[in-house]
Amino acid sequence: MVLAGIGAGLAVIGAGLGIGKIGGSAMDAIARQPEAAGKIQTAMIIAAALIEGVALFAVVVALITNA
Repeated sequence: MVLAGIGAGLAVIGAGLGIGKIGGSAMDAIARQPEAAGKIQTAMIIAAALIEGVALFAVVVALITNA
């Protein structure tokens, strides 16, 4: 079970870093081109949702394989 916790923790940390990087980059892009804010925000939300889905899948797999 310890390995499952480590695997799940790594997945969550990776997802948090990825979503943070996306958010920061989106804010930089919006600061450069405010007129494109809507398109940038939509792309950011889609990318963040995909990362969140992969992280959830990784956590589930880590917990199931070590159960």
